Amino acid sequence: MTDVVTENPEVTVLLVDDNPQNLKVLYETLKDKGYRLLIANEGEKALDLAHRHHPEVILLDIMMPELDGYEVCERLKADPETADSAVVFLSALDDLQAKVKGFSLGGADYISKPFESQEVIARVKTHARVIRLEREMQSRNRELQGDQTRILNSISEGIYGLDEQGTIEFANPAAARIIGCAAEELIGRNFFEMHFATADTSDEHLPVMATCRQGVAENQRDVRMLRADGTGFPAEYRATPKLEDDELHGAVVVFHDISAELENEKALEEARALVDEQREQLAHTSRLTTMGEMAAGFAHEVNQPLTAITNYARVSKRMMAKEEPDLDLLRQTLDKIEAQSHRASEIIRRIRKFMKKPATGKEVVSVPALLEDTRQFAEVDMRNNKGGIEVQFEEDVPDVLADPIQVQQVALNLIRNALEATRSAGSDAPVEVSARRCGEHCVRIQVRDHGVGVSEQAEEMLFHPFHTTKEDGMGIGLATCRSLIQAQGGDIGFERPEDGGACFYFTLPVAGVQGEPCATGEA
Repeated sequence: MTDVVTENPEVTVLLVDDNPQNLKVLYETLKDKGYRLLIANEGEKALDLAHRHHPEVILLDIMMPELDGYEVCERLKADPETADSAVVFLSALDDLQAKVKGFSLGGADYISKPFESQEVIARVKTHARVIRLEREMQSRNRELQGDQTRILNSISEGIYGLDEQGTIEFANPAAARIIGCAAEELIGRNFFEMHFATADTSDEHLPVMATCRQGVAENQRDVRMLRADGTGFPAEYRATPKLEDDELHGAVVVFHDISAELENEKALEEARALVDEQREQLAHTSRLTTMGEMAAGFAHEVNQPLTAITNYARVSKRMMAKEEPDLDLLRQTLDKIEAQSHRASEIIRRIRKFMKKPATGKEVVSVPALLEDTRQFAEVDMRNNKGGIEVQFEEDVPDVLADPIQVQQVALNLIRNALEATRSAGSDAPVEVSARRCGEHCVRIQVRDHGVGVSEQAEEMLFHPFHTTKEDGMGIGLATCRSLIQAQGGDIGFERPEDGGACFYFTLPVAGVQGEPCATGEA
């Protein structure tokens, strides 16, 4: 006798008894409780139904021919497909030994005959709820394990699970790919002996050793590890201790091959060096261009002392031609010749210093001295633009760490622009150059003019290459300035004064002070 009495996809109950009357009593007891009921009158049929339908609860008679309830229960529990079903034994036997045997075979409960309806209903309900919850939990665990497996399989970094001695208990596919062998071959091998074969495995300073033995998290880069074939590769790894109830059980190691990263970093360093070299060349070209523009003015600058020297020399010759020359006057004249020669020499020195390509590296620079030197350099532009320059700085402005030639180039460029802007506006106000400390780490130098100012459209493009507001400009001046200042560890910016004109400023790092790079946002 085999039958499906009522359908309910939620909970299935299998009734097993060789006595039709007992089956009828069970059916009448449970038929209106919403269960899906299956009926079998002998052991083999019960096993077949259980295998096909996976009932939550099996009410199983013990005393049956051929296969008794104990044998059926034992086979149910041996089959993974049916092992989780709750087996409730039905028997007129009420002795302790029978119950103990039933529980030892995996039985969940025991109901004595004759049945009490309320007892059967209560026990089936309880076991059905427990099994349903257990199956939902197992299903969720399988989903989580599947998600975890998919995540671990999709990660490009290698992952190891190690015990306290460094034995590999888990390895994901990425670890196998990096090491060059199957993941199964990694399980059971010692992490230290495999990846650091030439090292002493008792060495407490080996990578990951402190994590496995002491629970100390580690993160190292450019550590040389060995593959399965003995070849080495540079790796970066993170090791995290495995803790359960504050007890150390080894480590989880996440690692990856950084060979390509190191090659890219090397290429990037070479590219940076090339950029620095090209920036130096561009800066030098810019200085040559500036000198070309200022050549006529400097020719006049040098010609003045040379003319004076010539005139004083002629006067000296005439005095020496006299029978009784005035030696005091002659000495004064020679002193003037010497002074004018020093003046010409100083002008040429400044030109040569500005023109030369600076040696690579920075030095400690006095800001007031640098700005005064720059102001003298701009004297030609002052005369050409009929303007003036005022230099102001705080008394305690500190020295900066920078390339003085390149900083002077930036300051001179901003001053010349300011002088031209002031002349274009028809103003006779001087260009204001100032320096002050800006926070703990920077010195701020600014150049303020009273010219026509900068339009809002042009402001956004000020420091972009090849953008210019001058009719005959090439647009490389401010772009070069920005590149040079950033190379010093500072930055450059623009502000719009409330009373008109323009204010350009740049920052430089204070010498001997470690800290954050200078930013234009500092006030």
